[in-house]
Amino acid sequence: MKTINDFDFKDKKALVRVDFNVPQSADLKVTDNTRIQAVKPTIDKILQDGGSVILMSHLGRPKGKVMEEFSLKNIIPEIEDVLGYEVKFCPDCLGEDAASMTGNLKAGEILLLENLRFYDEEEQGDRNFAEKLSKYADAYVNDAFGTAHREHASTAIIAQFFPSTKFFGLLMSQELEAIDKVLKSGEKPITAILGGSKVSTKITIIENILPAIDHLIIGGGMAFTFIKALGGQIGKSLLEEDKMNLALEILEKAKLQNVKVHLPVDSVIADEFSNDAEIKEVDIFEIPEEWMGLDAGGRTRDLNHDVIMNSRTILWNGPVGVFEMPNFAGGTIALGESIAEATELGAFSLVGGGDSVAFVKKFGYDEKVSYVSTGGGAMLESLEGLELPGIKAINN
Repeated sequence: MKTINDFDFKDKKALVRVDFNVPQSADLKVTDNTRIQAVKPTIDKILQDGGSVILMSHLGRPKGKVMEEFSLKNIIPEIEDVLGYEVKFCPDCLGEDAASMTGNLKAGEILLLENLRFYDEEEQGDRNFAEKLSKYADAYVNDAFGTAHREHASTAIIAQFFPSTKFFGLLMSQELEAIDKVLKSGEKPITAILGGSKVSTKITIIENILPAIDHLIIGGGMAFTFIKALGGQIGKSLLEEDKMNLALEILEKAKLQNVKVHLPVDSVIADEFSNDAEIKEVDIFEIPEEWMGLDAGGRTRDLNHDVIMNSRTILWNGPVGVFEMPNFAGGTIALGESIAEATELGAFSLVGGGDSVAFVKKFGYDEKVSYVSTGGGAMLESLEGLELPGIKAINN
């Protein structure tokens, strides 16, 4: 893997693709700076070498229009605060200003270009657009794992203009190493925990990871499709009726690969989808007609705990209950506790995918696991076994 550690940036300008697509409040203040913090080591290394940094990113979905609320200038105070450096700003990513400001950038300085998506050409993967951006620098660094699965100009096309000076940033290399630990080099036993609402969104992941893992814990709404396919009564719980045969096929494939599948055995059920609903705990195969399962039950939590404590490598994607409602967060909290405990005892744990990441941050488990991925879609596509365009561009 060709990373920035393989290059001395002294007196060189580095064009660094970052993912500063950060959440903001109504008054455009950054509410979560994780993605900015994540690229600090890459920026530090380039500056400490004696190089200069030209940052480029997108923010939101302006669809080729210049929109004030999507301007990257709004997040400069947060970037400066996190990085500890002054950040110059160019009000366009192309044109005379950009050429002049990048041309005059001195060693030790940082320049942020305006939102790439103010140009349609970025999302179209336009070669001409990428070539114009490439003229600003001596080297290209991709440290935007969150957009590595997009075939955009700044992630997949631009690298060709830097045949010998294109590199992965330190965040990107960390992300790829974490995924590699699960799929290839992880210490066994390896356990994958897949939750969330739908089997359909996880099919290719399950099929791709089965040869690598020893245990598969299935939870959340997607579990009910398996339970129903096995003859259970699931009441009004979430169901993908057209995926029941597929659920049985997955169980069969797991058996052939000697992967032990752990389905929930009980469920916290409610008479309506509300935190104020009436609640009881029942066998997951016997949910009454007008009730729905909204969280993992106590016995399921204990069984999952035993599997996790006997694992050396753990992948977690997706909650096992409706954790946004306090009365149905217990199962996911118990799972977080088990993974944190196993990690403390030396297991490697990787958490990724939007809802799991939101959960670990909300409940403070992000400091208690080995690695939290910054790229939801990119991580899932990596687990599906796809070579991401942004990765391929550097490797080629």
